Amino acid sequence: MELRDIEIFLTLAEELHFGRTAERLRVTQARVSQAIKKQERDIGAALFDRTNRSVRLTTVGEQLRADLLPAYRGLREGIARAKLAAEGKTGVLRVGMLPGNAHDLRPFWEAFRTRHPQWGLQIRHNPFVNAFGPIRGGDIDVLVAWLPVEEPDLTVGPMIYTEHSVLVVAHDHELAAEKSVSVETFANHGLLQGPDVPDYWEDAFAPFQTPSGRPIERHQPTFESLDDIFVHVVTGEGIQNLGAHVARYNVRPDIVYLPIHDWGLRWGLVWRDDNETDMVRALADVVRDLGTANLYA
Repeated sequence: MELRDIEIFLTLAEELHFGRTAERLRVTQARVSQAIKKQERDIGAALFDRTNRSVRLTTVGEQLRADLLPAYRGLREGIARAKLAAEGKTGVLRVGMLPGNAHDLRPFWEAFRTRHPQWGLQIRHNPFVNAFGPIRGGDIDVLVAWLPVEEPDLTVGPMIYTEHSVLVVAHDHELAAEKSVSVETFANHGLLQGPDVPDYWEDAFAPFQTPSGRPIERHQPTFESLDDIFVHVVTGEGIQNLGAHVARYNVRPDIVYLPIHDWGLRWGLVWRDDNETDMVRALADVVRDLGTANLYA
């Protein structure tokens, strides 16, 4: 099995979605399918159970993932260390981003690189689905996540930025002409059903009830990515609140973003309790020194 095929298998085992796997690896879905089919022929057993609605690892697939993952990580880390040595660097800090606005946070990244030229810095996308998986699995060192995060094995560091929320509606939705909306509006329409995350964490992003105590229902279909949200909203299947940065980076003719004047998000650094390295502490110090950014005010 070639290294690229191993990468495809392990990414699909994490994403459990052929489209997201292809997008993440910048290959076609056909390439992903071909690689998996070849692996299954070579092994002589199915690695994934596939239906029109879901992709799941089989027992054989679970075993292969458990056997391959440590070796693959070791190879990746070895190659990364060699590249760093060639550049005269002694380590690299990997930051996962749940929001898609790494560009707006560049003062933090630039300050880290200026203060610590001996270390590299990599910024990576972090998926909504199994959001804490990459940090728990060692694929990243620090996660930029909305707060609060109340996980027993994760440390919450300084807040890096705040933003107001926006309501995403179709251009022809009855709310599209409004200048802004309140969280109370959610109770009249409900929101889309998001991926499986801890209740306290979902409530901090998209509340289960309004300030006056009215329940906010969740409607199918479930979304697992930003593209899913856009599709469901545009086709009239629901509305959804998101961080204001989404409006900055995703201008679309079929979508209207309405400011929510009484709801916002706080984003901070999160890392594993057992992985508080010098590099992690250095980035936390940079954020504390520069202070929390108030973006898109």
